[in-house]
Amino acid sequence: MKTINFGRFGLVLFGALAMLSDIARAQVPNSVDAPAVIGTLVVAHGASKEWNDLVRSVVAQVRLDGPVGVAFLMGAEAATNRFQDVANRLVSRGATRLVVVPLLISSHSEHYQQIRYLAGATDSLDAALHAHMDHGGVARATVTVPRIVTRALDDSPAMARVLAERALALSRAPAQQALFLVGHGPNSAEDYAHWMHNLRTVADTVKLLTGFRDVRVDLVRDDAPAHVRAEAVRRVRELIELQGSLTGREVVVVPVLISRGRVSRETFLADLAGLPVVYSGDPLLPHPGLARWIEDRVREHTPGPVMLSPAAR
Repeated sequence: MKTINFGRFGLVLFGALAMLSDIARAQVPNSVDAPAVIGTLVVAHGASKEWNDLVRSVVAQVRLDGPVGVAFLMGAEAATNRFQDVANRLVSRGATRLVVVPLLISSHSEHYQQIRYLAGATDSLDAALHAHMDHGGVARATVTVPRIVTRALDDSPAMARVLAERALALSRAPAQQALFLVGHGPNSAEDYAHWMHNLRTVADTVKLLTGFRDVRVDLVRDDAPAHVRAEAVRRVRELIELQGSLTGREVVVVPVLISRGRVSRETFLADLAGLPVVYSGDPLLPHPGLARWIEDRVREHTPGPVMLSPAAR
């Protein structure tokens, strides 16, 4: 067998090829980034046990690969379902990124800002809200994984579909009846404008889905000063009376509320007293459409590949 002698040229060529190989290896990572494990933290206002149970019911219907938890801002269970504790539990179950989903009607509210503060999305918070959280032991999450806060329901088609179903359950002839969507609402005039901008879009979608002759929406601003609330209720009543006069039939009234409690059972009933209405008080929860909405909100903020967490397997 002959021995091939490359000589000096061969050595130079071999060295150049080796250098190119080293450069190529440096440009190709040894391993791809590990896919994220998404933890979902649903945050609700919180109230009575019945109110909270409906929240837990819809969260239990959520089907996502990563761990899911729920925290409450107010009420008796806020202390046992604190934001920081739920965040820690999700990370201990393998989450490498948290998506915080505010189960609220609007992103234009004090509670939405409270959630943004707890998640570290802002450093400013109203002093009264801060004091309330301190009293209840609710604090910012100390976990080091990335966190993002999604929008609340706002003008979501998912909310419109649930409201449409609630309305149709109360009407035998929607084309001959009017529908009124009544919400709780914020304190400030600026926030009220934002709420109404989104809810008018929702009302338009509900009208398309249901075929009601007329669909209106407004808010009673339950937490506003007494004179502001009184004027808001008066406007709601006048609109419903006009709808009744237009159709000559009872007006279907559906609350734009997350869950069932004092507001749906007592407050709104008192506000509507004496009006020609059909009202059951059924809120958005525990409709499975809200579970799908939570899933969609999480997927909107899920970057790249997602890995099934060990705790969720």
